[in-house]
Amino acid sequence: MATLSSMTDEVKRKLAGYTLRQDRQTYLTSALTSSATSIAVDAADNISSGVIEIDEELIYVNSYNRTGKTLDVKYGRGHNGTIAKTHAVGSRVIFSPTFPSLDVKDAINETIMSVFPDLYTMKSHTFSHNPVKSTYALPNDAVNVYSVSYEVIGPSKEWIPIRSYRVDNMANVNSFESNNSISIYSGVQPGRTVQVVYTTDPDTMENPNDDFELTTGLPASCKDVIIFGAAARLVSFIDPGRLTFGSAEADHQSQAPSRAYGSGTNTAKYLLAMYQQRLQEEARKLFDRNQIRIHYTR
Repeated sequence: MATLSSMTDEVKRKLAGYTLRQDRQTYLTSALTSSATSIAVDAADNISSGVIEIDEELIYVNSYNRTGKTLDVKYGRGHNGTIAKTHAVGSRVIFSPTFPSLDVKDAINETIMSVFPDLYTMKSHTFSHNPVKSTYALPNDAVNVYSVSYEVIGPSKEWIPIRSYRVDNMANVNSFESNNSISIYSGVQPGRTVQVVYTTDPDTMENPNDDFELTTGLPASCKDVIIFGAAARLVSFIDPGRLTFGSAEADHQSQAPSRAYGSGTNTAKYLLAMYQQRLQEEARKLFDRNQIRIHYTR
């Protein structure tokens, strides 16, 4: 099961292979409240002042005590637009994170929002048919109608397709608050339930445990599309060939021609190409699975 937390880690793993930078890490030895200004950590040789990350919160550390294994914060909780939160014992502490989790999360959600209309979610809306009424409101998120049907009377539970209808995505706001409406022209028995299946934008993921498939409404096979898209967005803002390196081996490799200026642009192009390729493949699969159905407006 892919969650927002696991996808965030996967994006970081993909990018770590290009940067050759190892973030220094330790963990909390005491719980941290949202207002605490003293942070107790495990590794004394690993601590320093500057920006640290705990979960999704960035914190600016003003000073540190190696003997007491503590980091001191004056004005740095909720640094750089993040939110100060409570953190449990054992939470990972990352010093000067190359890719902060909040930035990775934003890149994932920005990618999810950008894949429509190539990739989409299908939802349904039902209402009871009124013989003296032909036009009905549709939900705010309804973009394109895929099919319209109604349930017949009796134990068969059959849904009969409605072939004659018209969708108006610019309906009068005084009559339909959502600006979306559908007019039914086929003969439907009074009081029968009408079901409208429509496409809409995928939903974004907010909580670490949000399931990708259940939350976004996209097929599980689309996960790597989002991973490549998020990685391309993040790496395009840096040049991996000239990052600060955290090991002698990485520093040595940085002198190689393959790590020259501009390698970041090439990496971004590669990740973008992979994203576009997978996006097209998944779009074709969705199209084959959900063929457009012909209907009439009158």
